Order: sequence, then C-alpha cells, then structure tokens
Amino acid sequence: MKEASELYDVTIIGGGPAGLYAAFYSGMRDMRTKLIEAKEELGGRTLIYPEKMIWDVGGVPPIRCEQLTRQMIRQACTFDPTIVLGQQINKLERLEDGTMIVTAETGERHHTRTLILAVGYGVLKLAKLEIQGAERYEAANLYYTVTEVEGFRGKRLLISGGGDSAVDWANELEPVAGQVTVVHRRDRFGGHEKSVSRMKESSVDVRTPYAVTQLHGSGGRIEAVSIERVNPEGHLSGEAERLEIDAVIVNHGLRGDRGPISGWGLDMGEWNINADEKLATNLPGVFVAGDTANYPSKLHLIAGTFTDAALAVNSAKLYMEPDAPKTAYVSSHNSRFNEKNEALSVSEEEAHR
Repeated sequence: MKEASELYDVTIIGGGPAGLYAAFYSGMRDMRTKLIEAKEELGGRTLIYPEKMIWDVGGVPPIRCEQLTRQMIRQACTFDPTIVLGQQINKLERLEDGTMIVTAETGERHHTRTLILAVGYGVLKLAKLEIQGAERYEAANLYYTVTEVEGFRGKRLLISGGGDSAVDWANELEPVAGQVTVVHRRDRFGGHEKSVSRMKESSVDVRTPYAVTQLHGSGGRIEAVSIERVNPEGHLSGEAERLEIDAVIVNHGLRGDRGPISGWGLDMGEWNINADEKLATNLPGVFVAGDTANYPSKLHLIAGTFTDAALAVNSAKLYMEPDAPKTAYVSSHNSRFNEKNEALSVSEEEAHR
C-alpha cells in the first residue's frame, strides 16, 4: 500500500465548476488545498458543451462554455492549490485523530482534514439514442455533442430531447440551420421558461408529445427519421410520420455513476447527496457542492454552484477552526490579494506607457 501524502486542510473531489470555485475560495481562506479530478482535464460537465452560450453567470456577458471553463480554471489556480488529474477516488477511511485518507483506484492515498465532494452526478456519460443500429451513424450525422455550429448551416436538423441543452441548441442553431425540428416525448419542456418561449416563438418546428422511433439511411448517413406520437400513458401510437433530415442531434441528458462513493455511508437521494444548509453531509468533515448537493433551497445554476462551493469551504474551515471568521473577507479587503493587486497595477501601468 502506498504511503499517504502530506496532510491538507481540504481535499476537493471533482474538477467541475463547483470544485474549481471551491479551490479558489479555499485559497481566500488560507487553507492548504488539493483538488482531485478523475479525468485528465478540468472542467467537468462544461467540457461536454464547449460551443454552448452561457448567459446566467452574474456580471459575465454571454460567454461560450469553453471560454468560461478556461477562466474558471485560471481562477482556481490563483492560490496555487495542488491539482491531481486522472485519479478516481474509491475509498474513504477515517483515522483515530479524525483526519481522513481517500484512496484512488491507482492506489494513491491522500491525507486531509476535511473533504468537499463536488462530483456532480459522478462519471458522466451521454444518454444514447435507444434505437437498434443507431451507433452506425455516429461517425457521420448523428451527434450527441455540438462542437462547431457552422457545420449545420443550411441543413435540415432534428433535435431529440426536451431539457435545457435541447432547447438551448434549438435556439442557437435556428438562425444557422435551414430548418430545426425539435421532437420531445412530453408536452412540457425542462428548459428555462425564457428559452422555451423563445424557441416556440421562432421558426423551430416543435413536435410534442413525439418520440423518434426509427432512423433511415444508407452509406452510414441518416437520410430520414420516423417519429410517433406518445399517448398520455407514455405508449407509442403506432402511427409513424417520416421526416427528411440532414442531421440528428440527441440531447437525452447524462447518466452518472458515482461508483464506490455510493458505499461510503452517505445519506444519498436518487441523484444527489443530502446535506444541510451549511452543505454538511451526515459524515463529519465531509461537505458537498454543486450538482451533487441536495438541500431545500438548492439553485440549479452555475451561479448557485459557486455559492455552494463557498458555503462548503466556510463550513470546512469552521469544522477545523470553530473560532475562525464565518466567511472570507471580500476580495477588495482581503490581504491575500495585496501582492496580486500590486502586480496587476504594475501591469496596467506598463500597458499604458
């Protein structure tokens, strides 16, 4: 068994928006910080939608997801946390002194006073279209992610799904594609109300409640799809309608697998880990943030994720030091930024010379 690493104040598991902001904010609290990400790159769920426009981060104008990801990573590195990539954490053990060791599937052991789980829904995989033989079109014109909007210019496009991503891509691609058709098996969409209204008021052909039941193609390319109406009981009507299309985008959500974390004894719901208003779980010294956190006032926005991260870090700090200030001093009055502010001032002066 490998020796445990040096002791950290907080170890953050997960390198998505919640984990990245927790790494930044823990630096504001002068905590020795380690961030561990299972993949070989940081960004979490934002890596899936690099071209998607993000509108709802406070004080940030509309920004592409890939750019926001870069900025979050840069911010996370402000106070030089230790970052570990490519390690999926499997095991948690508590020592007699109350500290914890988490062990990766590689055998690496990480020693920490507190733990913040920012694992989202676990290891994420895109939900595939459940039609036999669909995979043979993935190399041509069946898409689960969009990396280049221009590739759909002038095309007849069908989007299958009814969540945020399906609605957002319908709005994003409507001015570019020749025709956008959205097929959703429910009448009600899961996207934000404003986005849904925008889609319905545009030229997008909205087909509800319908489901894609068959793909028609040759030479590895889809040429048409069959859709069928879904009755109130959730069953297909059996009456198919054929639509000629040039490309299909499937947005059926993500399927997550938390793996061994599910066996740690955490109080878990169907999708999330239950926590109190301070983001504390039922395990002492273990906190949650982001999509993985479930509490009554949970806000499912990136802005809410940032708040989760700060609350979890504050709780971790107070767990170690009950007499510490309840929150970090704001950045405009935080001594941790003094040298950095001076460096920025010098850079600005030099730029204007």
